[in-house]
Amino acid sequence: MWDLLILNPMVNALLFFYRILGHQTVLAITALTLVVRLAVLPLTLKQQQAAQRMQALQPELEKLQKKYAKDREKLAQEQMKLYREAGINPLGGCLPLLIQLPLLYGLWQAIMRTLAVSPLELVRLSQNVYSFIPSLTSLIPLQSRFLWLDLGQPDPYYVLPILVVVTSWLSQKILTPPSTDPRSAAMNQQMMIMMPLMFGFISISYSSGLSIYFIVSNLVTILQYFLTPKPGTKPGAPKKEQDERRK
Repeated sequence: MWDLLILNPMVNALLFFYRILGHQTVLAITALTLVVRLAVLPLTLKQQQAAQRMQALQPELEKLQKKYAKDREKLAQEQMKLYREAGINPLGGCLPLLIQLPLLYGLWQAIMRTLAVSPLELVRLSQNVYSFIPSLTSLIPLQSRFLWLDLGQPDPYYVLPILVVVTSWLSQKILTPPSTDPRSAAMNQQMMIMMPLMFGFISISYSSGLSIYFIVSNLVTILQYFLTPKPGTKPGAPKKEQDERRK
């Protein structure tokens, strides 16, 4: 079911882009990444807007933290009250992420599958190609050379893994709202370090084509953040913030 609904369509879409973009594998990976990110754009925008609105509430949350520092139960009640008044669900940014994860993982797997480097992997790839489009089968194997890279192998000079770590850290930073809770803040700090390092390790261990996907995806996330209207710049911003801006 996974292959039928997710993997096969993405493998064939990647081959299609490869054919129309002059047999340039990097361009095909970039094009498919952009298409998938466009498909999940409404979800990622909700995730980013939730993070931005949480950030806008931080001054009020800090006041509550100080006022009810010795009463954790009262603090939790007042925080939830503040969230309700602002129309914010504290977990609102998690659901869009969970929904888009299967598509992003399918894109990741499709890139790995099409950059087959062994006869066995080529056989597996042929099973994912639509038989009713004969012209796609003739494209296998894909051209894997790009600059100093063999896209089917890790970057020998670690240029791409470094770019993956840097762009992952930036995208993680802008999507992580500050927290007034010390434990949550510490956990966020750990995630901002561990996640980029994990993607960097994957980039060192797997094909360079996967690193291209990580970098393009992170750049899209960063661009979306700066193009997304900030709280208070459109209807629906927290009422308290709108009142403060009018003053």
